[in-house]
Amino acid sequence: MERGTLIVDQYGAFLGKHSERLRVTVKGQMVAEAPLMDVEHVLVIASGVGISSDAIRECAERGIPITFLSRSGRPYARLISPDLVGTAKTRREQLLAYLDRRGVTLGKAFATGKIANQAVLLKYMNKYRKATDAAVYGDVRDAAIEIQHLGDLVRALPGETMDAVRPQLMNLEGRAAELYWRAMQRLLLADVDWAGRETRGAQDVVNMALNYGYGVLYTQVETAVLLAGLDPYAGFVHVDRAGKPSLVLDLIEEFRQQVVDRPLFALLNKGVELKLDGERFAEATRRLLADKVLERLDGEEPYEGKKHKLRTIIQSQARHVATFVRGEGKYAPFVGRW
Repeated sequence: MERGTLIVDQYGAFLGKHSERLRVTVKGQMVAEAPLMDVEHVLVIASGVGISSDAIRECAERGIPITFLSRSGRPYARLISPDLVGTAKTRREQLLAYLDRRGVTLGKAFATGKIANQAVLLKYMNKYRKATDAAVYGDVRDAAIEIQHLGDLVRALPGETMDAVRPQLMNLEGRAAELYWRAMQRLLLADVDWAGRETRGAQDVVNMALNYGYGVLYTQVETAVLLAGLDPYAGFVHVDRAGKPSLVLDLIEEFRQQVVDRPLFALLNKGVELKLDGERFAEATRRLLADKVLERLDGEEPYEGKKHKLRTIIQSQARHVATFVRGEGKYAPFVGRW
């Protein structure tokens, strides 16, 4: 286990409780063990895994979520104590906020945070290209400037409700994304085969890696939203749909670039091979991708006058959403450094 997350990544593994520890065994042989006091999250990324009821109960009582990811990185289940998510006042205000200026403020903040972090990551990845490839450097620099301009346009959008603001906001956000991914293509090494960003049904290793990394990040953001007493299904930018965790998808936008894009593109540019097993990543590759995202979550960034781990910043941002909708504070997006 590293940095508070216990990963269960072997087919046929069994997760049980032994004294004050969580223990992972395969065919009766221990492969991992961690003191419960050191575990913040259990992440199951393999199939055929068994879990004892004692382990589930102990995790629930200690507030340790158990999350399950498919081989493609889609979170499909979570075990968490109901005592941690029973905040009625916050949820009432969250639903009401969608109908007034609070919803507009949050929607713009999520979008501008995403756009600003896109520009920041391009600058970070581009800063040494001036000496090695002036053409790429100039194109990426110009893309970052244009993306920043689109963020300014989002901030200036008029409207009293998210329903009124959303069409223009989504248009500007989409234009920024197109510029961002096109620039990221220029920053990839020439021997990496990648035609551009795709989400669902992606078959190339770059998009598959991004989707898997976003799945790992999703588990962290969803936990933060729940622990803040918010309703994960009542978002602001993402529209309501049965089974769609719109607020999680809103808040995750501030963190995709810093937590997932940055370490995964660094991995690709180092020439690390991402191996497939059929149409999905091999077990070792899934573990590698999860480890890289979790490692980045433990990286520190300047935030509110101090340096904090990114996982702590995510939790803090979720709490700021909760206090904002209750009228007890302000909300500003997290923007990383470059």
